[in-house]
Amino acid sequence: MAKKMIDFNKNFKKIVIVYLAIFLVGVVLALVLGVKLDINFKGGARITYAYTGEVAEKDVQSALGDVIKEKYTVTKSTSIAGDTKTISLNLVGNKGISTKVQEDITKKLTEKFKDNKIELYDSNSVSPTIAGSFFLKSLVAVVIAAAFVVLYVGVRFRKIGGVSAGMTALVALVFDVLITFFVCVFFRLQIDSNYIAVVLTILGYSLNDTIVTFDRVRENRKLYPEDDLAESVNKSINMTLIRNVITSVTTFVAVLTVVGVAEIFGLTTLRTFGIPMAFGIVSGSISSLCIAGPLWVIWQNKKSKKKAR
Repeated sequence: MAKKMIDFNKNFKKIVIVYLAIFLVGVVLALVLGVKLDINFKGGARITYAYTGEVAEKDVQSALGDVIKEKYTVTKSTSIAGDTKTISLNLVGNKGISTKVQEDITKKLTEKFKDNKIELYDSNSVSPTIAGSFFLKSLVAVVIAAAFVVLYVGVRFRKIGGVSAGMTALVALVFDVLITFFVCVFFRLQIDSNYIAVVLTILGYSLNDTIVTFDRVRENRKLYPEDDLAESVNKSINMTLIRNVITSVTTFVAVLTVVGVAEIFGLTTLRTFGIPMAFGIVSGSISSLCIAGPLWVIWQNKKSKKKAR
């Protein structure tokens, strides 16, 4: 009895509609809630204090009500070893903070939390100009990586229409990047250097799954030249399905462990990397299987019809 296969070409439109619905919700959330940018991307200042015992964010804001006039956020974190607790004041969008204001902040906190041994742990500021330059360089890095994706796939699969394969692979990657962005908006995570690391990692991870699929397509086109293009692609995706799912599940479990550690110990840095990365892995697996291949079939069919005319 022939093995039953999933028809990925048939389900292509349904998957795209689901993605578009997610993107629509994400855009609405971004407009309503706003996008949190780190000081490295928008400019501002961050002052971090180490402390012992328990300190609540709302108590910190209450103590500093007459010291800091600008809008700011308070975040808490704990080292993996659990021996250092820190609380950070983030003033995004400001040019910096004067030494006197910083001294006033320290004085207020030490007076308010006498038993918590408050002491200055770290302090840094980034001007809007430098932040804008850093943001631009990060975007350039992502664009260059995307260009290399198209170039690499185009050269490697030139015998089956390399440029079209590269472009469809890029479309799938764009979907994955948008998913990670809207995840940051939904979970109120800052867009920082960790997010750029997530994007670049997802580009490589998702591309790997797509390459495996196109590689099998190339082999099947040689072995079964009589097969229809859609049938050949569908067969190839089904042949790589188990491999892609197992790889994605094992990677997802590893990243989920990172997220668990971040939530338990309050590690903000790991959290801003792990959560979008976890969703990016899931999206990367889906887009590689359900977007890249079927979209390539549509591209090639339209190209063939154009040539026939």
